[in-house]
Order: sequence, then structure tokens, then C-alpha cells
Amino acid sequence: MSENEPKIIVIGTSAGGMQAVTKLLSRLPEQLPASIFIVQHLSPDSSAHFLVDRLNKYTDLKCKVAEHGHKFEPATVYFSPADKHLLISGDHMLVVKGPRENQFRPAIDPLFRSAAAHHGGNTTGVILTGFMSDGVIGMECIKRSGGTTIVQHPDDAEFPVLPENVIRKVDANYVVPLSEMSNILEELAQQPTQQSLTIPADIRQEALITERVMSNTTQTSIEELEKAGTRTAYSCPDCGGGLWELGQEGTIKRFRCHSGHAFSQDSLLLGMSNALEETLWVALRTLEERRNILLNMYQSETTKGNHRWAGIQEKRVEEMKVHIERLRELLSKSSSADEEQMGETG
Repeated sequence: MSENEPKIIVIGTSAGGMQAVTKLLSRLPEQLPASIFIVQHLSPDSSAHFLVDRLNKYTDLKCKVAEHGHKFEPATVYFSPADKHLLISGDHMLVVKGPRENQFRPAIDPLFRSAAAHHGGNTTGVILTGFMSDGVIGMECIKRSGGTTIVQHPDDAEFPVLPENVIRKVDANYVVPLSEMSNILEELAQQPTQQSLTIPADIRQEALITERVMSNTTQTSIEELEKAGTRTAYSCPDCGGGLWELGQEGTIKRFRCHSGHAFSQDSLLLGMSNALEETLWVALRTLEERRNILLNMYQSETTKGNHRWAGIQEKRVEEMKVHIERLRELLSKSSSADEEQMGETG
């Protein structure tokens, strides 16, 4: 990188994010010598253009929806579109509809990891309000690559779970309220660009795997995953494929399948819970349909006067009713446990 190239600021947020992002950007100067990239968890039918138009009303920085293959510029904010990942590769952006990470698309971790892999110590990672744990691994990648990590203070966040998860796993350089964050970002952007970048091999390798899989919609080879991590006994909750555990050189475990789905421990556990719940609902539906058929058979045999055969069907109906009630109770307990997990760990 030359001295004239901008610094990189990556921002990740979830619930309550737009209000926090708007406040933060409104305090930054128009000529900030850094390029800013934002991933906000969005539903697939959200309009990134609408959100960018809103941001442009509150900041002097130029705000755009990120476009695939475009070079990025300083003093410009690039917002990830809905249902697509945003990655950084050298001096340009990749906007791709690759596999979900942490069950999100767009996801925070791929952006942060790509920034760390390509720009190392010239990268500043920012985590704002939100739920879940997407962004924790990305912040660790930035930290290990020599970059700076900034987290919104949980007391200042509308939804503190995501900041708390990052603080718990990563030794952040700054944990501050939004009112102090803009000054820190401006000071960091003014510092000289680092010319010698030493990126940990595992971060660079995983970023390249992610970039290729998401850009070309090709699967990661099993050989690559064997080199990058250790095969586990777990299955991917998104596609059912095998999972490899990565992160031996870092402090945070993460999991990836050869289709490209990736998870932190928290998101993997939640994904497994969701897959289990879906299976239980299918089983419940099947049992109820079976009970209805048996009930029809009972009523038909009763009408015909076949009381012995009708009695057998009636007994089977009652047995099926017991199984259905037990399954409903299990589903109720499972839902309560998932809600408690989201509240405690995100």
C-alpha cells in the first residue's frame, strides 16, 4: 500500500444498528482519509438503497450501496446490500451471494476477516449494538492481524448482547460510547499507513477460501479443510455436510463445511437447535396426520358395527395422542431454552 491509500474501517451491527450508525457517521468529517464498510444484519427483502439515502441526510461523507468489483475510495461509506455478503479484496469490493455465515447473509465475520487478510494493521474494526455473536471471530482476525478493535460500550448500546460477546472473547483496544468513538476513528485514520503487513497464515488462508467459494459458488475441497482444521463429528445444520473445526492458531473456535457455511460455537449451537426444532415439528405433523387417519378408521368401523376392530383403532388413537402431547411439551421446552440462550449468549 502507498501512503496515499486510505485506511479501512469496517463496522458490524445488528438490532438497533441504523440509529447507532447514523449517530456515528454524523460526527465524522467530510474528508476522512479512510474507506468505511458497513454490514448491518438485514432481512432479504430489505432495501439497502433506502437505508443509504437515510444515511446521506445525516453525514457529510458520501454513502453508497456497495457494488461488486468496484474500487473503493476514501471519505466514502459502502453499505452491504440485503441478502449478499460484502468482502474486501485488495483495492476493490466483492458483493456476492455466497453461503451464510453464522446463519446470516450479509454476515459481519466475512467482511472483517477479508479486511484483516488484505489490509492488516491498516484496518479498524467496529462493533455496535446487536444480538448474536456474528462479528466476534472477525474482530479477533483484525486484532491478530495488527489492526485496531473498537466496541460500543454495552451500557451505551440499545442491544448490548453483541458488544458483550465481543468483549468477552476479544481484548478490544477501545470499549467506548458512541459519543467518543468518532474522535478515535478520526485519530486512527490520520495515522501513517503501515507499509509492512504480517498477516497470520490461517487468517489469510480462510479469507482466500471464503473469497473463492463466495465468488465462484464452488465448494471448498476436503483437502483444503483438512489442512486448515480438524474434522469433527458434527454435521452442518444448513446442508448436513461434515464440519471442520478451525481456529487452532487463534483463541476462538469456528466451524466450516465444504459447501462454505461457517459458524462460531454459539451460532453452530443455535443452528443445531433450529434444525432439531424443525425436525420435531415435522414429526409432530406426521403424528397428527397418523392420528387423524386412525380416528377415521375407528369411526368407520364403529359405523359398520365392527366393535372389536374399532376398539383396536381407538386404543391406537389414544396412544398416538400421548406421543403428540409429549412432543408438544418437548417443543415448548426447546423454544424456551433457545430464548434463554439468545438472551445470555446471543
